[in-house]
Amino acid sequence: MLDLNQSETDAPGERIPRPAGGAPHPAPLRPYLIAAVVLCAVYFLYAYLRFSHFQSPSWDLGIFEQEVRAYAGFDAPVVDIKGPGYLILGDHFSPVVALLVPLYWIWPSAVALLFAQAALFAASAVVVGRTVQQILGGRSGLCVTVAYGLSWGLQEAVKADFHEIAFAVPLLALVCRALLMERVRAVVLWSLPLVLVKEDLGATVAVVGLLLALYGRRLQGFLLAAFGVLAFALTVLVLIPAASSAGTYDYWKKIEEDGGQEVSLLHSVLGVFDSSVKLEMLVFLVGITAFMALRSPLILLVLPTLGWRLLSQDSNHWGMVWHYSAILMPVVFLAMADGIRRSQDSKRPWLVSYANVAVPMAAAIAVALTQHLPFRELLRPETYRADVRTHAAEEALEAIPVGARVETDITLMAHLTGDRTVYWVGGAPGTAPDVVALNLDFGWSQPIDDPVKYAQQLHPEARYRVTREAGPFVVMERTTRSAPAPGNG
Repeated sequence: MLDLNQSETDAPGERIPRPAGGAPHPAPLRPYLIAAVVLCAVYFLYAYLRFSHFQSPSWDLGIFEQEVRAYAGFDAPVVDIKGPGYLILGDHFSPVVALLVPLYWIWPSAVALLFAQAALFAASAVVVGRTVQQILGGRSGLCVTVAYGLSWGLQEAVKADFHEIAFAVPLLALVCRALLMERVRAVVLWSLPLVLVKEDLGATVAVVGLLLALYGRRLQGFLLAAFGVLAFALTVLVLIPAASSAGTYDYWKKIEEDGGQEVSLLHSVLGVFDSSVKLEMLVFLVGITAFMALRSPLILLVLPTLGWRLLSQDSNHWGMVWHYSAILMPVVFLAMADGIRRSQDSKRPWLVSYANVAVPMAAAIAVALTQHLPFRELLRPETYRADVRTHAAEEALEAIPVGARVETDITLMAHLTGDRTVYWVGGAPGTAPDVVALNLDFGWSQPIDDPVKYAQQLHPEARYRVTREAGPFVVMERTTRSAPAPGNG
C-alpha cells in the first residue's frame, strides 16, 4: 500500500489495493511546469499559425466561439452556424465550455479558445508525467511527458482546432492518476464533471466505476457506474432531444445509417474491424506505449470511446486524424506506467527486461512519428510566412462590416464569429444576410462561376452585388432592404 503524505496534491480519500506497493518516488513539480509551458507554447503556436493563415479544417471552431460568445452574454447557447436560432445543446451536451467565459471576456476571439485548449493539453502532460515519475522513478516521468506531449492523438487534436474534449483530457488524466495513487474519493470527484463535457463520456464514467469495483471498492464503484449510465441515458434520451428542434439525438444515425441507407446493429457490430483504417488506429493507439498499456486494467477506459467510433458508419471516426483520440492519450500512457509496474515483478525475465526499456522506447516512438505528424510543419520556414491566399483572405475580411449578418464557408468563418452573426453557406434560407462571402477555391461540389447568381439562388428574396474580390474570395453585399423580423410588423 502507498503511504502518501498530506502534501500530495490529490484529494484525500480511501485507498485502493494494488498489486505492487511501495512509497511514491519523488517528483518535483518545477520540471513538469517548465515542460508544460513549452508544450503549451508549441500547441498554441501551431494552432495560431493555422488560424492566422486561414487553414481551419472545419466549422467547429466557429461553432464553439458562437457558443462561448452566447454564454459570455448570458444568453442561451444559440449557434447560428448550425442553423438560425439553433440551440447547440440539442446537438452535443457540452455545458462545460461555459467555463471559458471569463477568458472570453478578456480575449473575445476564437484564438482564446485555441489557447485554452493548448493550456488544458499542457496541464494534462504535468499530471501524466509526474504520476509516471512517482510510480516508476528515475527520469521516466520526463521521458513520458515528451512521449505524451508529442503523441499523435494530441497533435491531431491541435490540428483540428478547438473541441470540447479539451476539458476531458486533463480530467481523464486526473481520474487515472487517482486510480493509480489509490485515491477513491479523488477518482469519484474527478469523474463526475466528465458527464458535462460530452454525452458519451457518461459511459466512460461507468467503466471507471467498474474499475473501482474490480479493485475491491464495490459500493463506490457500483454507485459511480450507475451514475455514469444514468447520466448517459439522461443526456441522449431526454436532455438533448428536449433541446433539439427535431426532438431526437441525431448521432444515432452515425451507427444506424450508411450513406442514407439504414443498417442493422448486427451489421455495425460485424463491421467493427472491417477497415484497415480502424486496425491501423488501434495498433498505433497501444503501439505508442510499446504495447505495455495492454497489461493494465486502465486500458478498459478506452472501450466506450472506441466502441462508438468503431460502430459508426462515418469514416471520419475511424482513423488517427481529427480530435477523437485525444481523450485516449492520458489513459494509454498512464496504463503504460501501470503495465510497467506490474511487469517489473514478473517471473518472466524477458518481460522484466522489456518493461525496463519501455519508457525510452515510447519516447523514441513519439519523436520518430512526429516527422509524419502535424508538428513537423513547425520545422519548415514556409509555415511562418503568409502567402498570397492569406493576404487575399485578410482583404476580404476587411470588406465585411462589424455587426453584419454573414453567410460564408469554413475559410473565413472562425474569423468572423467574434463580432458578426455568422451562418453556414446554404444553411440559412430565408434570412437574407447582409453579406455573402465565398472562397471560390473552397472545394465546392460544383464550381461557382457566377457568385452573384449563386447568392441569389440561396436567397431569392434578396439581391446582391460584389463589393470586394481578392484572389479566390468574393464578398457580396445585399442591395435590397432586409425583411422585417417576425413579429415586428
